[in-house]
Amino acid sequence: MLTRLLLTAALTTLAIPAQAQIYSWRDDSGTLVLSNKPREGAAAPVPSYAVPRAEAVRTTRYAAPDRGRLYDEVIVEHSRMHNIRPDLVRAVVQVESAFNPYAVSPKGAQGLMQLMPATQRTLGVTNPFNPFENIRAGVRYLRQLLDRYNNDEALALAAYNAGPMAVAKYGDKVPPYQETRNYVFKVNQLAGPKAAPPPQIYRGADVTSDGRVIPKYTDKKPQ
Repeated sequence: MLTRLLLTAALTTLAIPAQAQIYSWRDDSGTLVLSNKPREGAAAPVPSYAVPRAEAVRTTRYAAPDRGRLYDEVIVEHSRMHNIRPDLVRAVVQVESAFNPYAVSPKGAQGLMQLMPATQRTLGVTNPFNPFENIRAGVRYLRQLLDRYNNDEALALAAYNAGPMAVAKYGDKVPPYQETRNYVFKVNQLAGPKAAPPPQIYRGADVTSDGRVIPKYTDKKPQ
């Protein structure tokens, strides 16, 4: 049975002491539950785990499939317009906002694709919380970064997260920031590998002794 990870509301938001105790159990449906409070009315002791030096608990944000499907049509439309694989855009939206159009980061990034105000102004965004406007601008910005780094998705994603100046600072390589490296890994993991490009086919011809021209096709570039 496919299970999902549930955390209590207190666990997702509560600041906890320097060492927290995390309790774990499975409910009647088999779902794994983690909480900073023991299970009420448990007949047997509930396994618990000490988390040293934990000041807060942060979880991977989960997006319900239906929420992602709401924006699939506009993602596909703009991805094709800018020649970006839709899976990459979907992964960026998932990691950035978990498909929450009203998401706001502590640094001020807004909307589905978490556009910074300066980027919004450059791309002509008037309402970053409008999902269609946000996706249109976010995909366009991602295309600009892919062009800048010769379609290197890792560098484009690093620049999307940390900014092009950070990538340039480290010689056009993914910066050694743990947040940025985790971001690139998560997006790539969700997007999956790029499809191999179709082979380039070259057309040539052989001429027979009687002057007939016979077309010939090969995947090797003529010398």
